[in-house]
Amino acid sequence: MTDTTLKLEINSLPKEMRAEVADFVAFLKTKSKSKPKLKAREFGFAKGKIKLSPDFDEPLEDFNQYM
Repeated sequence: MTDTTLKLEINSLPKEMRAEVADFVAFLKTKSKSKPKLKAREFGFAKGKIKLSPDFDEPLEDFNQYM
């Protein structure tokens, strides 16, 4: 749909419906502004923040019967 066709379609609506279209356009504008922009992730950003226990790779006692 071209801009001209869209304008003609909107203008052919009753006043109450044109007001609804205007409200919807305002809603879409605020919706597009409220999206947070993601920052680029930096390699190694979480280094040193996560600690694993020294026995992390050891088998669990619960599974001894299966080994």
